[in-house]
Amino acid sequence: MALRQTSDKEPLIELFIKAGHDGENVGNCPFCQRLFMVLWLKGVKFTVTTVDMRKKPAELKELAPGTNPPFLLYNGTLKTDFIKIEEYPHLSPLNKESFDVGADIFAKFSAYIKSSPINSFHEKNLLREFKRLDDYLNSPLPQEIDHNSRENIIISRRKFLDGNHLTLADCNLLPKLHVIKIAAKKYCDFDIPTQFVGVWQYLQNASEKEEFSQTCPANIEIEKAYFSVVNKRT
Repeated sequence: MALRQTSDKEPLIELFIKAGHDGENVGNCPFCQRLFMVLWLKGVKFTVTTVDMRKKPAELKELAPGTNPPFLLYNGTLKTDFIKIEEYPHLSPLNKESFDVGADIFAKFSAYIKSSPINSFHEKNLLREFKRLDDYLNSPLPQEIDHNSRENIIISRRKFLDGNHLTLADCNLLPKLHVIKIAAKKYCDFDIPTQFVGVWQYLQNASEKEEFSQTCPANIEIEKAYFSVVNKRT
């Protein structure tokens, strides 16, 4: 089911995402932010409701029994099949590598923040994934290379993973990078190395897009979410 207008009447789309520690503002949930970004990029009209997971409202239990955010209601019908929800031609990346390049970075971060702060093994694994991402962002994509031109492009000039426009690949990766940037700094004193110019430029470009900047949880939400995680470190 692609969220497109199929009649003269606009569909009623309601997005439900996790609330923060105050029970109202946007909470820490990369998956919620991904869907938030996708709907925003599609240009459809929708409302957003934050759900306090500590006291899930009774009416919500009736709407989506056994379901946790993110989910949405499309004309009152529960939709949880995000692959179909995210179907939209102009949001799909042209290059499969744009999806693949950041696939492991969040898992490496999770292993790192759950381990001792001095665990160099997990830190090296995380840095290796950042290096892979940086190399990809700096490498010209096939569509950037004009074989009829004398100009030899060595460093990519694109703004995002797959070009100069946000795609589903960015919606998937950017929320995770934001969490890593905030939580790793707070609890591991880890900064993304400055030599990863491609990554930093990518994050800067993303911060200038409201689809990303306006859907991010506050830093304190991320810090609170990982407080219990770091207290269990061994």
